[in-house]
Amino acid sequence: MPPTVLITGASSGIGKAFAQVFAQHQHTLILVARSQDTLKDLQQTLSSEHGITAIVVAQDLTEPNAAQHVFDRVTQQNLTVDVLINNAGIGDYSRFAGSDWQKLQSMILLNVLALTRLSHLFLPEMIARGQGKILNVASTAAFQPGPMMAVYFASKAYVLSLSEAIAAETADTGVTVTVLCPGPTQSNFANTANMGQIAAMENVSESNFPTALAVADYGYRKLQEGKVVAVHGLLNKLLAFSPRIMPRSLIRNGIMKFMSASKANSQTPE
Repeated sequence: MPPTVLITGASSGIGKAFAQVFAQHQHTLILVARSQDTLKDLQQTLSSEHGITAIVVAQDLTEPNAAQHVFDRVTQQNLTVDVLINNAGIGDYSRFAGSDWQKLQSMILLNVLALTRLSHLFLPEMIARGQGKILNVASTAAFQPGPMMAVYFASKAYVLSLSEAIAAETADTGVTVTVLCPGPTQSNFANTANMGQIAAMENVSESNFPTALAVADYGYRKLQEGKVVAVHGLLNKLLAFSPRIMPRSLIRNGIMKFMSASKANSQTPE
């Protein structure tokens, strides 16, 4: 039987690209996201184009016990998850003190809690079988503090740290854990996170960024290699390394300056 991969946030962006990459490699797909209609369209497209089986699990991962609900539905269908891709995540551009608490809470529930719980649910089965792979999508944001997106950057630092720790714990089990750290990517993330307000981004075309498919293909290759920390792109690798040798005050003040709002949005983001 072909291996089975469960992908969260599979309806768009890097998650959708991961679904395309794994379909090309003839995996059975379990597609998880909120929008059932969007997932069903993707299911039909990938099944038709690649002759694979794709299963839809419509679930908002910010809801209480969401990860358990996903795990239970997979178990009820007698499916074995060989690869877990924790991709779902959201961000928000605003000063922490003026942020919408519901947005921050949803961010923590999705970026941190759902990822952690899904890993905790599926990992023991992988260890028992002596094989399995987990890929957690973090970000280059994981390597430094992020004024104006404080909780998002912090959540990705958590993902990086957690993934490295679990990778060490599972080193002799046949299970590998990879944390993918992309930089800015052609996806809808910047729009949903209100990042269009950042002055430094005003004259930057999204076409200058790598495609979601390029990032997903890189992530797939590094997952197969068993790479623990996979930073996509040479410039991103340099940016990820720089906090190791630069004073933290310089890093956080530099990022604060970079993240400043444009004159058209000079009011403090709420």
